[in-house]
Amino acid sequence: MQTNTTINKDLLPNDAYFNEPFFKQFELRHRNTPLQLTDAISKDYVFPTFYADSSCSIAIFHCDYEAAKAMMPRPDMQPVKMTKGRSLVIFSCYEYRNVMNVAPYNEIAMTIPIVSDGGMNIPVLTMLLGDKLKHFGYYVFHMPVTSLENRIRGRKIWGLPKDVESISIQHDGERSTIRASVDGDEPYLQLSIPMKGSEQAFDVKSNLYSVLDQQRLTSTTQFSGKFQVNKNMATLLKRGQAENSAHIKIGHGPIADKLKALKIESEAFQFRHTASMNACFDLPHTCSE
Repeated sequence: MQTNTTINKDLLPNDAYFNEPFFKQFELRHRNTPLQLTDAISKDYVFPTFYADSSCSIAIFHCDYEAAKAMMPRPDMQPVKMTKGRSLVIFSCYEYRNVMNVAPYNEIAMTIPIVSDGGMNIPVLTMLLGDKLKHFGYYVFHMPVTSLENRIRGRKIWGLPKDVESISIQHDGERSTIRASVDGDEPYLQLSIPMKGSEQAFDVKSNLYSVLDQQRLTSTTQFSGKFQVNKNMATLLKRGQAENSAHIKIGHGPIADKLKALKIESEAFQFRHTASMNACFDLPHTCSE
């Protein structure tokens, strides 16, 4: 999707897309104050933000635990432990076709699963229990989007590290190919994610962690859809090489350097893909408005 730096003064009138049962469980509300997007434009969005009929391609890789720990913004946040001195890094790639009152855009959430406040961190088990644990969630260390409006929203409301970048998402029936680049340069990240696998239904509520004005924020994200899943449990048994492969290619530039520092292994631990899901993302649990 092409980058969109236009911010219209009015909310997009697209409420008709959000009539499925998934959305009926939430009560919409406003922030205390409208969000100032530019000197001349402010908008009074409703929350949680709804996303209808979105495609989602996810790639999960092992990475070095100590490198992931060094990326944590606070000592009360620790990466989830896996085998062989590793943690995980997750790339969640979205085509947001219908967003409540907002123009469509693409996004890549680059996250590390974490435990907070001294929560249980037993290798593999913590990740398996995941969202059932009170102190489990995901820390976002980079979040490119194709929309300036959503960059501003993400940074001002949640403290999410959103930047406007070019994100190409192509589906050929076999693979979803995702490329992220900055200022017309060669892609600093390319992912190849299978579109076929074992079908699994997900209806998941998770914590997303971010930091705004040195305050740790926790926000609830929830999604529902049928995914095609590919698992590679053999990667638990041995540590792989941190190098480019058919599944992940890391190029050059500042963001690529950050990814390389994680020592991301070339063989994926898990892939997930869905052509269509519904999701929502709420305001932070704790936020100084």
